[in-house]
Order: sequence, then C-alpha cells, then structure tokens
Amino acid sequence: MIEELEKIDPIAWWNAAVSWCANYLFQANTIYEGIIIAISFIFGIILYRVLRKPMQNAISKADIPYRAKKIANNVRKLLFPLITITVLFFITSIASSEIVGVDVSLVNGMMKVLLAWIVIRIIVQFIDNNAVRNIFAMSIWCVAALSIFGMLGAATQTLDAIGFSIGDVRLSALTVIKTAFYLFALLYFATFISSFAERRVLKSKGLTRSSQVLISKIIRVTLVVFALLMGITSSGIDLSLFTVFGGAIGLGIGFGLQKGISNLFSGILLLVDKSIKPGDVIELENGTFGWVNHMAARYTEIVTRDNKSFLIPNEEFITQRVVNWSHGNSLIRLEVDFGVHYKSNPHEVIAMAIEAAANAHERICKSPSPVCHLIEFGDSSLNFKLRFWIKDAEKGVTNMNGAVMLGLWDAFKENDIEIPYPHREVFIHKAK
Repeated sequence: MIEELEKIDPIAWWNAAVSWCANYLFQANTIYEGIIIAISFIFGIILYRVLRKPMQNAISKADIPYRAKKIANNVRKLLFPLITITVLFFITSIASSEIVGVDVSLVNGMMKVLLAWIVIRIIVQFIDNNAVRNIFAMSIWCVAALSIFGMLGAATQTLDAIGFSIGDVRLSALTVIKTAFYLFALLYFATFISSFAERRVLKSKGLTRSSQVLISKIIRVTLVVFALLMGITSSGIDLSLFTVFGGAIGLGIGFGLQKGISNLFSGILLLVDKSIKPGDVIELENGTFGWVNHMAARYTEIVTRDNKSFLIPNEEFITQRVVNWSHGNSLIRLEVDFGVHYKSNPHEVIAMAIEAAANAHERICKSPSPVCHLIEFGDSSLNFKLRFWIKDAEKGVTNMNGAVMLGLWDAFKENDIEIPYPHREVFIHKAK
C-alpha cells in the first residue's frame, strides 16, 4: 500500500490543477457560462419559493391516498431543478446563437446533470425509507455526474490506486466502495422482495398458519444469504481467499450470537413440528397465559387477556415445559371446588351443581356434560368437585370459573343450602 501511495505525486496533481484553471476556468467563455448558470439558479430559487406554498396546499387538500401524497411531495421538491433547467435552456438558446456565439458546453453538461438528478429521484420513489432513498439517489447521481463531465475514468483510477495487497489479493478503495454499494443495494432489494413474498404467502388460504410463517422465514433467510454472497462476488472479491479468515470470524460470531442462532432454529423447529403455532392458547411455567399472536425469528409474541405482549425467546419453548391448550383437541376441562353444610343432602347438591354449571354460560359444553363428585368429609363441610368443559380457552377460563361459582351461589340461596366457614368456640371459666 505504501509503494502504491508513493506513486501518487501531489505536486504533479497541483500543477495539473493550476494548468487547467489557467487554460480553461479563467477564460472569458467559462466566465460567461458561469454567469448563465448563476442567473438560472437564482431564477430557479425565486420561482421555487413563490410556487412552493401553493403546491403544498394543493397536495394537502387533494383527495388522494397517503402514499400518493407522499410521492407528490417528494416530486414537488424537484421543482427547483426543473425550473433551473428550463431557464438554462432558454438562456443557452440565446447565448449559443450566431449573434452571441458563446460556447455552452459546460452549461449543457450542467443541464444533463440536473436532468439526471430529476430522473433518478423520480425512479427511486418506490423506496419507502427516506434514508435509503437518498443514499441510492446520491450514489447513482454522483456516478452519472462524473460520467457526464468525463471524469469517471480518472476517479475510478484514483480510487483503484489507493489500496493494499494481501498475498495475491489486492484490496483497493474502489473495491471497498463497490462492495459496500452492491451489498447495500442487494440486501435492500432482498428485504423488499422477501417482505412482498411474505405478504403474498400470508394471504394464501391453502396453507396453514404455521406453514405460512415457516415459508416466509425460509424465503427471507435465503434471499438475504444470496444477496450477501452475490454482493461480495459482484465486487470482484474471491470468497475462497477468505476461507480461514471467514472461519475465524464465523467462530467468533457463533459464540457471540449463540443465543440468537439457538432462538432462530428453535423457532423453525417449532413451526416444523407444529407444537406451537400462531393462534394457539398456551400457558408457561411462570404462569403466563395467553395466545400466540406472532412468531418471529428470535422470539414468539404472547398476548395475555389484559392485552400485554410478552416476547418469549423461542428457545424457552424447546427447553421448558409449556401447556398448549389448543394442541390437538381444543376441548378443555375446568374444575370448581366447593363445600356445603353437613345438614345438606349430598344427592340434591350434586344434581343442583350439575344444573347450575350447565346453565351458567353458553360457552360451557353440553356434551360432555358437567359432572360433580363428593370427594371429602371435611372438618366443617361436605366437599365437592364440579367439573365442566369448554372449547374456547382463548376467550378466558377465569371468567368461566366465576360464572359457574355465581350459578352455584344462586342455586344454594334459592334452596337454603349453607356454605359453612371455619369457626371456633371460646369458653371462659371463672377462677376458683
């Protein structure tokens, strides 16, 4: 690299720059062209400021979709270069006539540069992200401007001269810039295409929810990996030369992202074996109860009954015990324990409890029907266990237990059945 930098002679560059300024920049014709360009830009600024507000108001009041308004506002910003080109064209037509006879080659180049900027900005409007759109536009426009003024070859040679060698491989500034641009462009397009494909897959009615998520993840990972490989190879870098270096980096990344990779493959495994899928009602060991709203690459989103979103790492569903209330048969059995006074008839209590559970709520299944059993002769009560079934646990289970207990309360009140509670008798004896 040092030898290559020594080949660059700054004195020769300075002499060439001074010679160019003396032979071209400070000539009368160049000054005339500079005045034409300055006048056009001043007219462009004035007219743009006059027309900017009316155009903003017209776009904001227009009855068009939000996306169309956003594009219209972005195109509105191109009014300044458009006005400048128009003024340049009319002044150039007069200046290049036989009467005036000014050489307008520089002005023509400036008009081409402005026209290239307008065309590029219009083409990149399909990119939603402002930062990405501006980076693409500026990169393409710089290349176009250098090509228009005939400086692209010199710029690429200069960038290619700045670099260093690793064995038989030479890495220059030009290669780094090309690699960065190719990677950026290809990764963005890969993400854009994968998002579009994911939306199409999720709309497919012929696939199950888990299959849709699995296919969309495979598409995204495949496109991103393909974009990385294609971007590196397109810039002229031979991947085989970085086998050892890449292996070392890969090992370090593997240790650093061990949890991330584990969660990624755990999520794919969950989708393949269909043990957990979007829409399932699950309960974790820590008591978290809710339904699976979204399965991402690293985590699974669980939405609880109080609308809280828990982002659970996918690895926990593989290594810990999880209760999936929706896996296989969605029929769920619930239990309510209660006790009555010893003077109550247990046969009547059982019949009463079954009827109360069956009529407590429309969500309680008629088949299998509720059942009630006497399970214990307690210290102060006859203890019973009432069991009933529901099919929609995602709508809640606590509310069903509450509805059944309210039904039992009403039935007991109507039939004068007492629910005992512990009490103590205290005897006070007079001291002799």
